Amino acid sequence: MPTLKETPSAREQELLERAYEYSLGHGLADLSLRPLATAIGSSPRVLLFLFGSKDGLIRALLARARTDELDLLRQIDSRYDEPPGLTVVARELWTWLAAPERRPLMAFWVEAYGRSLVVPDGPWADYGRSTVEDWLELLKASEPDAAEARRTGVLAMLRGALIDLLATGDLERTTAAVDAYLRD
Repeated sequence: MPTLKETPSAREQELLERAYEYSLGHGLADLSLRPLATAIGSSPRVLLFLFGSKDGLIRALLARARTDELDLLRQIDSRYDEPPGLTVVARELWTWLAAPERRPLMAFWVEAYGRSLVVPDGPWADYGRSTVEDWLELLKASEPDAAEARRTGVLAMLRGALIDLLATGDLERTTAAVDAYLRD
C-alpha cells in the first residue's frame, strides 16, 4: 500500500507526482527528505505526515513507477484482438524501453530492481519479483504456446540490453543485438 490512507488527497497525489519526477532525475538510493521537499515545494514534515515515513514515500514512488510499467503492458496488450506473438511484443517492448525520453524511468527501474535484490526488506521488498511476474504475464499472453524458457529468455535479453543501453548509450548496437536474438 503506497500511502497510509485509502484514498490519497489531491495534495498527496500532487506531491507524489512531483517527488516521482524528482526521483527520475536523482534516483532513490541517496534520497533525502530535505532536498526532495525543497525541490518539490513542500517540507519534510508534510511528506512524513502524508507518507508516514521515508520508507512509505519510497514505497509510494515504487508503486508510481510500477503504474507506468503496467500502463505500458496494458497498452501493448490492448492493441491486439489475438495474441500477436512473442517476437512482435518483444520488439514493441524494446522500442518503448529504448526510447530516449524513457531513460530516466528505465534508470529508476534498474536502481529499484537492484535495490530489491540487495535490500530485500523495507520499501524495496518484492519489487523485483513483481516486475518479473508482470512482464512474464504479458509475454505469455502474447504467445500462450511459447515455452516458459523462451519467454524467460526474451525477458532476460530485453533487460540485459536495457542495462547495456543505459550504461553505454549505444542504441544502434543494443538494438542490433535485440534484433539478432529475436531472429533466432
